[in-house]
Amino acid sequence: MTVRLDEVDRRIIYALMEDARNTSAPMIAEDLDVSPGTVRNRIERLEAEGVIQGYTAMIDFERADGRLMAIYMCTVPAADRERLALSARAIPGVIDVRVLMAGRRDLHVVAVGESTEDLRRIARKLSELDIRIEDEELLQTRLHSPYGPFGAGEDAKTAEAVTMGHTELTEVTITDDSTVVGMSIEDVKRERMLEDAAVISIQRDGKLIQPTDGTAFEPGDIVALHVEREASDDPLAGFE
Repeated sequence: MTVRLDEVDRRIIYALMEDARNTSAPMIAEDLDVSPGTVRNRIERLEAEGVIQGYTAMIDFERADGRLMAIYMCTVPAADRERLALSARAIPGVIDVRVLMAGRRDLHVVAVGESTEDLRRIARKLSELDIRIEDEELLQTRLHSPYGPFGAGEDAKTAEAVTMGHTELTEVTITDDSTVVGMSIEDVKRERMLEDAAVISIQRDGKLIQPTDGTAFEPGDIVALHVEREASDDPLAGFE
């Protein structure tokens, strides 16, 4: 069942996604100009209705004793997706399982091991469940950011950047007067407007688009980009 959210609900969710550990009800209440009790009641209701499903620590496993993190992209029968997802989650070392509405590679499993042998063991366990592994890759970095449209005015327009090595993940909302409106990604590259940035995804009308060079920017698009931290010029100038 879909739960209808109002602006206060959305802003609370945004604040918790941004930093649940260091965000308190009074802090959120001050930003929203409501009482802390209102925030606590809203959070309890969102938890009870299953909108907020939990709070998870983001761990750098490479720093944690040099552990390895891998993602297995798997294909399973549509009728068995939920059952096999629960079975995969029960394998020691598996920390995340995602079910996709797709014909192939519809199950993504993220696991952590102390060695490549650990990861091979997990792969064998998945195969024993009749889960077909299509591809397997070591993960270097996991990125997390709050959902921009649930933020306040400026937060909804441009989300905070998340650092990843020499790049930052940034979200920018395309406005009616943005230079890139109507231009494709290929056009923008040709005009040398994306030399220090790369488009990762586009959120449009509530749907996530995996863009190609032919994808054109539209007003209201929320564009996720990897931006070079040491860029000499403003790589997002054309998006303003």
